[in-house]
Amino acid sequence: MQVPYTVDHVGSFLRPARIKQARHDLQQGLIAKDELRQIEDEEILKLVEEQKKVGIFGITDGEFRRGWWHIDFLENLLGIEGYVPEAGYNQNFKGAAVPSYNIRVVDKIAFNPNHPFLADFTFLKEAVGNGGVHQVKATIPSPTMVLRQEVLANDGSSKLAQIYPNIEDFYADLAKTYGDAIQAFYALGCRYLQFDDTNWAFLADASKRESLVEKGIDPEKVAQICTNIINQALANKPSDMVVTTHICRGNHASSWIFSGGYEVIAKELFATNYDGFFLEYDSDRAGDFKPLRYWHNPKSKVVLGLVTSKFPELEDKELVKERIKEATEYVPLENLAISPQCGFASTEEGNKLTPEQQWAKMRLLQEIAKEVW
Repeated sequence: MQVPYTVDHVGSFLRPARIKQARHDLQQGLIAKDELRQIEDEEILKLVEEQKKVGIFGITDGEFRRGWWHIDFLENLLGIEGYVPEAGYNQNFKGAAVPSYNIRVVDKIAFNPNHPFLADFTFLKEAVGNGGVHQVKATIPSPTMVLRQEVLANDGSSKLAQIYPNIEDFYADLAKTYGDAIQAFYALGCRYLQFDDTNWAFLADASKRESLVEKGIDPEKVAQICTNIINQALANKPSDMVVTTHICRGNHASSWIFSGGYEVIAKELFATNYDGFFLEYDSDRAGDFKPLRYWHNPKSKVVLGLVTSKFPELEDKELVKERIKEATEYVPLENLAISPQCGFASTEEGNKLTPEQQWAKMRLLQEIAKEVW
């Protein structure tokens, strides 16, 4: 089976109440860190079986150990720290407030050979087991998330100019950091890695593009820079490793940040050398399928996020099938796949649906795939 799988998923699942309680207890000093990890281990083992039960082949840990989809990884890179900004998180979600926490560059950036995500991957790989049809899927934020924070959406407090007087050196270090991350995961047996990315949606949003122009920043030039960073990071990717990306418009607690179709960034996006593109297509905010005409790599797949992870109502199966057919005007059916538009819990709060409703979404996708492929 070609990865991404015909029915795939973005990575995160709703956190069990037991994990949420344990995190609260840790903050209150009622339990130790190793007790929290033991609880996470036990719940991840259950999640692995749940994923297998609904026919998922690319198995994740549901991001159960994370508070955020991106910050937990980024703040553990060398040269980056997490902090509490006085003005709050630097993006405003439509529908839900976000905890005040972010990352900033404090030194030259490099991959941390002792990054905690590596141990997390090893645990998951052992839980899934060797052989068989199932494969471990690791998810990390894209390198462009650091660029966005420091260059595009910074509150003015960035020290990047002092750390990197030549901005090209910053771009090069970002690419090398992620190239090293790819090699580190590969060495542990990872063959399916995903870069999650809200930066492309930022660049596609008309209001954000206007704000960049007002700052004297050319959105199209930035998009080209992003393509270059990603392709440099992927340059030495082993041939038997699949690296995909997920383009997100924001997903904290069923809310969103960005709006706008892929048209203005599609040329640069599809110029990246990913093996798969997970694209959100669950609402009008995502636009139409015309930007898929820029897709050109027959060895890659486009994963259509036609089923929302934000709300419990199940989509009309026939309408989803019609949309898949519409997408085949630009991408052959064998190069298409389907998934939820995003994870079910991009942050530990989770989206506004129940675990059973979450699994019902995955079963719906399986039913659709059997009728289409």
